[in-house]
Amino acid sequence: MNPAGKPGKTGSLMAVEVALARLLAMAEASPIRERERLPLAQVQGRVLADDLISTLDLPPWPNSAMDGYALRVADWTGEPLVVSQKIFAGQAPEPLKPGTCARIFTGAPVPAGADCVEMQENTEVQADERVRFTETMAPGQNIRPQGQEATVGELILPAGTRLGPIEQGLAASLGCAELDVIRKVRVAVLSTGDELIEPGQALGPGQIYNSNRVLLCSWLLPLGCEVIDAGILPDDLATTRTQLGELKDVDLILSTGGVSVGEADFLGIALREEGELTLWKLAIKPGKPLTFGHFRGVPVIGLPGNPASTLVTFALLARPYLLRRQGVKEVEPLKFQVPAGFAWPKAGNRREYLRGRLENGRATIYRNQSSGVLRSAAWADGLVEVLEDRTLIEGDYVGFIPLSEVLS
Repeated sequence: MNPAGKPGKTGSLMAVEVALARLLAMAEASPIRERERLPLAQVQGRVLADDLISTLDLPPWPNSAMDGYALRVADWTGEPLVVSQKIFAGQAPEPLKPGTCARIFTGAPVPAGADCVEMQENTEVQADERVRFTETMAPGQNIRPQGQEATVGELILPAGTRLGPIEQGLAASLGCAELDVIRKVRVAVLSTGDELIEPGQALGPGQIYNSNRVLLCSWLLPLGCEVIDAGILPDDLATTRTQLGELKDVDLILSTGGVSVGEADFLGIALREEGELTLWKLAIKPGKPLTFGHFRGVPVIGLPGNPASTLVTFALLARPYLLRRQGVKEVEPLKFQVPAGFAWPKAGNRREYLRGRLENGRATIYRNQSSGVLRSAAWADGLVEVLEDRTLIEGDYVGFIPLSEVLS
C-alpha cells in the first residue's frame, strides 16, 4: 500500500494538482479588478478589494476584563480600601484617588492611577462599605491594555479576504460602515443535451430532469457570483453558436454535459471553430472529462454531466478558479486525515473522491458511489480522498474534505 499523502502514477491522465495549478494560473491571468463600495451589512461572501488598515487602537484605552475593583497594587497594604467612584462601561472615569479603589464593570475604562482590577469574587464589602481584598494581586491583572487587538496603522485584513460574519464584525469594531469589494463574477450557467428538461415538465421518452443547473446556480451565489441562467443547449450546432454568442458580458461560461470529440458534442465543435479548447482527461473519479477553453474570448469550463461528477469537479476545480479570479489567495478546502471505516481492496489509476461522512471518528462511505447518484452527497458530510494506485484496509488513514468547506 502507498503511504497516505503520496499520489501514485496517473499514466496519460492529468493529475488533479496539475489541472488545478493550470486553472489557477489562467484565473490569475484574467483577474476581476473592478470594485464596488457596499454597506457593511451587504458584504457577506464578497472579497475585500483593499487592505483593511486600522485607524484606531483597539481597545482605544485600557479597560477592565472583569466586574470588580480597580486599584493601584502599591496602595494596598492588606487593609480594606474606600470606594472613591463607580465606573460603568461607556463612562469616562476620574483619575483614581490615591489610597482608594474604584468599583468597575467589564469593558469600562480603567482610571488613570490604577494598575490592577481584582474580580469581585475575591473581595468582601465591609459594613462601612470599604472593600477587603482576599487574594494576592499583581499589576496588569484583569486589564485589557490599549491596542491589545489592533493598533493604528496595523494591517487587519489583507485584500483578497473573503468576508464572513467574523470579518464583518471585526470591520465594525474598527468603525467601518462600508467596504470596497471586488465586483461579482458574472457566470453564465448552461446545460447541454436534448435529453434534459426542466423540473415541472412531463418526462418524455429518454428524458431526465436537469438537476445540475439548479445545483450550480444555487452554489455560485455564496461564492460572490452573479448568475446568468443560460438554459439548455440543444444538440444543434447553429443554435449552440447563437446561444453562446449572446453570452458576451460574462466572465465565465460554465457548462455541464462535458465536451469530447464525439460528433454530437456541439459545444466542443463551437469552441474549436470560434475559440480554443483544452480537453483534460483528469486522473480523478468521478469526473475524468473536464474542459477549459474560450469562446470568442470568454473563458469556458465544461464540467462532466453526471451529478456526482459535477459536484466533485466544481468543488475541487471550478470553485478555486472562481475564487482566485476574485483575488482570493487561499482557495483550496481544508483537508485532514482520518481513519477509514471501510476497506478498499482494488487500487485504481485515478484519485477517487467518495461521498462519505464521519461516524465515531472514522470515514464511512455511501453504499453506491455511482457518478450518477447525487443522493450520495445528500447523505454525506464530506469527500473521502483515496489516492491513485492505493488499496486500504480499515484503519488506514485517508483524506477527508468536509462539504462545509466547499459549499460556500
